[in-house]
Amino acid sequence: MKKENKEILIPMTHTVTEFSTGKAPKIFKEIVVEDQVVIVVKNSKPQNVIISYDRYLNLKKGGANI
Repeated sequence: MKKENKEILIPMTHTVTEFSTGKAPKIFKEIVVEDQVVIVVKNSKPQNVIISYDRYLNLKKGGANI
């Protein structure tokens, strides 16, 4: 029986303001290089989730409805 490596993932959080003040390229690079999951918040409420394209493809292959 194959064991799955279940990694506990703690998403990073960034504000909408960070994206509008020129930090977007750095954040996007970190998402890809470090395979991060980022939750974007506006007015202290989650608005969006950003993942790398590779993570997206893996989720789709696994049957995720995204």
